[in-house]
Amino acid sequence: MNQEPLKCTANSDNCNPKRQYSHGRELVDNLPYVIMILLGAVILYLGVSHTIFRYIAAGIYITWGAAGVLWIIIFLCPYCRFWNTRACPCGYGQIAGKLVGKKDHNLFKAKFRKNIPVIVPLWFIPVLAVVPDLIYGFSWTLLSLVTAFIVDGFIILPIFSTRHGCADCEQKDNCPWMESTVSSQA
Repeated sequence: MNQEPLKCTANSDNCNPKRQYSHGRELVDNLPYVIMILLGAVILYLGVSHTIFRYIAAGIYITWGAAGVLWIIIFLCPYCRFWNTRACPCGYGQIAGKLVGKKDHNLFKAKFRKNIPVIVPLWFIPVLAVVPDLIYGFSWTLLSLVTAFIVDGFIILPIFSTRHGCADCEQKDNCPWMESTVSSQA
């Protein structure tokens, strides 16, 4: 699928971005998710009591985090108006353009709702997995990591994406993630 990036014009049905993102900006937009995945893996490593299981739990979590990104790139990004352009704040659209063909952007909202649940458990698994350890073998280190994970995953990441990355997206009116933000600002 190694196609040339789409030339976006005002008359294009595929895209019409007013903004293009640098690789540095894409990196910044991905940092809260990367931090959440790394913190989650450390929490699982420290919170799981058996040595072999801690490596397995942390490894599976990191793999799920990476596979979740790939899942979104393959099964959601082709439906975005900004597939294969520099108009995607996280850079997934450009990667998708190298892996899969363009799909009907009118299906974006439905595909978003269908595919986002694949990554949603990543926000809960580390916290739920270590609750017994926090209750029965309290550790300030583990509590601090869980607190940092919660702050990053449930506060920083949503605020960062809605006010930084997604705020500039011209497709936000058709995005379930931004729906409540857009309607509250109207």
